[in-house]
Amino acid sequence: MKILFIVPGSGDPFYCGNCFRDNLQANALRKAGHDVVIMPLYLPLKNNSFLADTPLFFPATSLYLSQKYFRNKSMPRWMEKILNSDFSLSMAASFSGTTSAEGLEDMTLSMIKGDDDVFLRQVHTLIHWIKEHEHPDIIHLSSNLLIGIAKAIKQEIDIPVVCSLQDEEIWIDTLRKEDADAAWKGISENTGYIDHFVTTSRFYKQIITRKFPQITHIDVIYPGLKTEKYASEQYPTEPVIGFFYRMNEINGLHLLVEAFVKLKKENRVNGLKLRIGGGYTSADKKFLKKMYRMLAPYGKDVHWCETYKLKDHAAFYKEITAICVPVTFPESVGLYLCEAFAAGRPAIEPATGSFPEIVGDAGVLYSPNSPDALADAIEKLLTTDGLWEECRKNALHLSHTRYNETIQASELYNVYKPLIK
Repeated sequence: MKILFIVPGSGDPFYCGNCFRDNLQANALRKAGHDVVIMPLYLPLKNNSFLADTPLFFPATSLYLSQKYFRNKSMPRWMEKILNSDFSLSMAASFSGTTSAEGLEDMTLSMIKGDDDVFLRQVHTLIHWIKEHEHPDIIHLSSNLLIGIAKAIKQEIDIPVVCSLQDEEIWIDTLRKEDADAAWKGISENTGYIDHFVTTSRFYKQIITRKFPQITHIDVIYPGLKTEKYASEQYPTEPVIGFFYRMNEINGLHLLVEAFVKLKKENRVNGLKLRIGGGYTSADKKFLKKMYRMLAPYGKDVHWCETYKLKDHAAFYKEITAICVPVTFPESVGLYLCEAFAAGRPAIEPATGSFPEIVGDAGVLYSPNSPDALADAIEKLLTTDGLWEECRKNALHLSHTRYNETIQASELYNVYKPLIK
């Protein structure tokens, strides 16, 4: 089967959940013997394990300026060439990674609605390339933030389209209210152009079903990993709590830092250490300076992984005892949990979002999501006789029976096959 994945590029400076999910899906399907073609949007894909197979479409540089200044006419070729050069795109990638849609309202609505002149010019180029170079059996969109592309494809090509759903409201709900309302309305109007939806948890399926009751075709497909890549029988001799996600406030790094400082001051867990990784962008630097200052008195017990590379994921988990990413929003899955479980590392997470479903008995859940409650949960996992070992075994069991790339590829194939004429 030939599958065309249309995915947004993020510049790769940090752990992006949606980007990593796309990577896992593509790799799982390739390992299962399918022909997977990766088509990037906005920014180039630079990771060696997830390289593009097509030119870049909807380049962020020229797309942004076109929306602002060239809505009713084409941008001059010389300007477009400069803006879409490797240098300009690299510069744009270095500033990528915002979690706010402020200033990007027009682009967001354009990609969702799929009806303005700038979008139509860009999508025509994309569809023309598909017609000339690829004849996929199925097209898989990374997000309903790209649903306007499905509308255009369905009007010109008779190919089924599948769309992934995961945490889109984190972006949409940062828009001005009138723009957010327009975005949700645009998605609702265009759901009919999607043949099937997939998402990463029953929790998130319920959110989508409540928001879009007209969608009746959503399958839950849990993330799948190459489990042997993460396997490790070696554990740190002293307890190490790991944070591995983008290092920012929305992902709760400050909550973990405060809990760690509390535990160290009160000497409640002997030899406790903290390992922090996952990357960041320039927008996170002010926040991180504050975290550095808070952790400065415990410098010898804190390790910061200063650089982020996708190939270093497995190595990170082998250096920790348990994973803790106390995100401040109801996350739809938490791929770092699936990775940690593959390495036999239990989780300490707030009892919010999908975490009760994803973690199960493979860790400790706590409430409320506060530094004090988190400190108590860390102490409980690491000092209660037999609890860490029991959670470790449950983590490995979940990894083999649920968060497995073979299972993921099989379930994706079962979604695709009935749609192909």
